[in-house]
Amino acid sequence: MCPPFSDPNERLYVRQATLQDIPAIIRLSRRVYANTGMYGYTEGPLTGQMNNFPEGQFVAVVGDQVVGYCATFRIAGEVALAPHDWTSITGNGYASRHDPEGDWLYGMEVCVDPDYRGYRIGQRLYNERKALCQSLELQGVVFAGRLPSLRRRIRKFDSVEAYVEAIKAKKQRDDVLSFQLHNEFEIHGIIPHYLDADHDSMGYGIHLVWRNPAVARNGERGKQKRYGKRMPDTVRVGTVQYQQRPVASFEAFSDIVTYFVDVVSTYKGDFVVFPELFTLQLLSIERRKESPAAAIEAITEYAGAYHDLMRDLALRYNINIVGGSTPVREADGSIYNMAYIFLRDGQVFSQPKIHPTPNEAYWWNISGGRRVAAIETDCGPIGVLICYDAEFPEVTRHLVDQGIQILFVPFCTDERQSYLRVRYCCQARAVENQLFVVMSGNVGNLPNVPNMELQYGQSCILTPCDFPFARDGIAADTTPNVETVAFADLRPQVLLTARNSGTVKNLYDRRHELYSVNWRGD
Repeated sequence: MCPPFSDPNERLYVRQATLQDIPAIIRLSRRVYANTGMYGYTEGPLTGQMNNFPEGQFVAVVGDQVVGYCATFRIAGEVALAPHDWTSITGNGYASRHDPEGDWLYGMEVCVDPDYRGYRIGQRLYNERKALCQSLELQGVVFAGRLPSLRRRIRKFDSVEAYVEAIKAKKQRDDVLSFQLHNEFEIHGIIPHYLDADHDSMGYGIHLVWRNPAVARNGERGKQKRYGKRMPDTVRVGTVQYQQRPVASFEAFSDIVTYFVDVVSTYKGDFVVFPELFTLQLLSIERRKESPAAAIEAITEYAGAYHDLMRDLALRYNINIVGGSTPVREADGSIYNMAYIFLRDGQVFSQPKIHPTPNEAYWWNISGGRRVAAIETDCGPIGVLICYDAEFPEVTRHLVDQGIQILFVPFCTDERQSYLRVRYCCQARAVENQLFVVMSGNVGNLPNVPNMELQYGQSCILTPCDFPFARDGIAADTTPNVETVAFADLRPQVLLTARNSGTVKNLYDRRHELYSVNWRGD
């Protein structure tokens, strides 16, 4: 069997399950529960789940293969929050206890193909549950989770309660419960004989709840986490201000990049953004002096490894990655400064730099691209322009005409004046097009790497200048020349409101009868 996602055209996405998925779910569940004492599903219960509450059943799909399944139904809180067992509360697996007026969402099943573990498929399914809960304005999500490591570890503890307390205190790890606690679920209690067939869990179920932060609670139940939440209609962006430093190998470079992806993912980010040409750090591996043209030729050899690394991270960490830019050699021998966008469903898009700087063209033989296109993501349409391209207002307007709401600008500048040219132009693009602009730049230096000896950067997230936005049109920025990450929650709906009824309406008030952008590229 080929390793997961070895096919670059494979996508990982979650959708509502249908009756046509039942045979694939049966096969999946039998694989997952083999040798556990539990049995996979048969056709009857799955049919019942989908007919009783179709919008509550989800599948994770790669190509035409079902690699994850999630089943839910609605139920009253007085039933779901009281002790119970799996058979009685789920109606023997048919979701026949579904209550259309129930104020809680009950999670009766999540299973993931063992060959695809490590790609946060479980987290994606949990996120779908939370999104459904919020869209229905329910109190929260409740279920009883497994303790698959309990049987082999119980001898080290006096009781199951002591074992669970050790997991809560992070003195012990359980693959399932630790994951659920990390995903903001709280322990409501421990249920004996929840599912006696689950031998690894010794029949116990851990009663867990996630409370919808957008809905008033029906009474307080113990200590609650009341921080770190995010509004359901926001897009969370983390922009990396990346320190250029020598590295000894591609693996060392990979470790640094993975660290930043992990950080932004841990903060529940939707996008993590890297700077322009940050891959030139790889030229420090061999520590040999090259002419500028030879150096840029050498870095193109890493393009494939970089592409594979970033796509895998987007899938594994369930986050969209704007992967800065890297030099790429095309079939005709031309070299382009190419930005890649790696979506968390496995899709990959590219955007060449349209306007190489005079330095890039002279020293590195960089050619200019001919296409600029909006990219559809799960957070709405976005655009990417590399550094100097942001200084040409027609290019951004071409993207805005295609419907983008967020513009990402990876940049690489060597001193303050160069940086400010890009910064001021990005702020202008945010104002004149009423959109969000995210800048990500390099800092530090790379001795003996041509044209990368010095870096000046102050990464930031910019907004229009109007009442719904930050006072100075800056949602977030960084200390100059310090490696860090800046975060902001962006609200596209507020952007649309400003475009249609703001203090000024730059897009709406354009004189189309007098001027327009006429794109003649590809």
